[in-house]
Amino acid sequence: MFKKILIANRGEIAIRVARACRELGICPVGIFSSADEYSRHLRHMDEAYLVGDPPPQESYLNIQAIMAAAEEAGVDAIHPGYGFLAENPRFAEACEASGIVFIGPSSKALALVGDKVASRSTVKKVGVPIIPGMQIAEREMTSFKKIAEQVGYPVIVKASMGGGGKGMRIVRTEKELEASIEAGKREAKSAFGDETVYLEKYIERPRHIEFQILRDKHGNTLHLFERECSIQRRHQKIVEETPSTVLDAELRQRMGEAAKKVIEASEYTNAGTVEFLLDESRNFYFLEVNARVQVEHPITEMVTGVDLVRHQIMIAAGSKIDLKQSSVEQRGHAIEARIYAEDPENNFLPCPGKILFLNEPDGPGVRVDSGIYQGWDVPPYYDPILSKLIVWAENRDMAIKRMSNALNNYVILGIKTNLGYLKRIMGTAKFIAGDYHTHFIDDNASELRMADDNIQAAIAAASLIAMGRKEGEKALIQSGDIRRSTTPWQEIGDWEICKR
Repeated sequence: MFKKILIANRGEIAIRVARACRELGICPVGIFSSADEYSRHLRHMDEAYLVGDPPPQESYLNIQAIMAAAEEAGVDAIHPGYGFLAENPRFAEACEASGIVFIGPSSKALALVGDKVASRSTVKKVGVPIIPGMQIAEREMTSFKKIAEQVGYPVIVKASMGGGGKGMRIVRTEKELEASIEAGKREAKSAFGDETVYLEKYIERPRHIEFQILRDKHGNTLHLFERECSIQRRHQKIVEETPSTVLDAELRQRMGEAAKKVIEASEYTNAGTVEFLLDESRNFYFLEVNARVQVEHPITEMVTGVDLVRHQIMIAAGSKIDLKQSSVEQRGHAIEARIYAEDPENNFLPCPGKILFLNEPDGPGVRVDSGIYQGWDVPPYYDPILSKLIVWAENRDMAIKRMSNALNNYVILGIKTNLGYLKRIMGTAKFIAGDYHTHFIDDNASELRMADDNIQAAIAAASLIAMGRKEGEKALIQSGDIRRSTTPWQEIGDWEICKR
């Protein structure tokens, strides 16, 4: 087993990996940019190394600086988390060249599945259905236009490397194509260090279903069932659940076996996720492989009892998976809500700033994977995810109620967040019925929007309460029943700091 692992990431995922390291008796080593000098994840590391200035290209995407930190720390392995360099084959190659284990697939497998275009070609050869689109990476605008004409509009522009909705653009007419491709390239370059994008047919109103896979170096492969990820804003998931309400046992089994076939054909090892789109006729199509641990991995852990990050580390160390497909079961229902520093009323614009007050929920079946603390300045340079709220219950109805209650008890003051928006999602009829798809947010915009009259009513109510409190306090002060508002220091009498 490894003695030291460098965690090439930040925030809640860096903390999650550090905790898994400690349970295995491994020393976690962290990295940080100059903007993250006081980040919470550094508190969970035995050592930490500055790798550059705030922009991702100069720090968390800086392979040379990260490898220098790894070598200085003398680590055995590197865990990339998700995002940043997690799916970058050049990073895996750098690890291999340095004799440091990359906790993920080999650079060869990563180059195949991490390249969404190349993986589509491989998947097609093993008989798994794919969405019509590009089979090879193209750079000329004429090639993009030709493919778009062949498959028919609408099409979707996607980053060839990475995921998380970065670089995605829906294009409904040829007039929009060139600008969308250029914008997608810029965003992909910023997020993943690679500007390559590709086109595929855009399927209207699909369900987004992904299967969690584990495969060790001894050829053992199993899936840990599905996650429903259809509730998305700007092509990025914000609520996930498992099991999916749309799958029956037969379809679940077919999709699970298809996912395993994709992983085996790619000679992929470690944890990964095979993503599918499910159309309204219940036909499924391969979407992509996410060659890393997913943001939403906790809900799989909650319903299966399998620690995915621990298995990532053990597989990388050469251990065999100690599970059989027949022994893995889904138990109960789990939901995850992603908490972002953003303004849902202003097109989900990121809202960095200082957290003035924080209260995180707890209780039976409630888990919070958090990268924040009260008094911390949320930086403007990175994805605005703050934390993840995960709940588990015996059934879906109870899980929804538990999530709603937990969201009611989650308080973050000082910055705008999507907490209220998530509460409203939990209360929509379509979500409660499990009848939704990837256009859920657009289709339910009016129900999810905070009504202006509610805002005005809240302001008026707060003003009246404040006025009433002041008048009441004034009357009590005049009557001598209470003193003016004081601090504990004022109430203990005269005091001073003395030197001894």
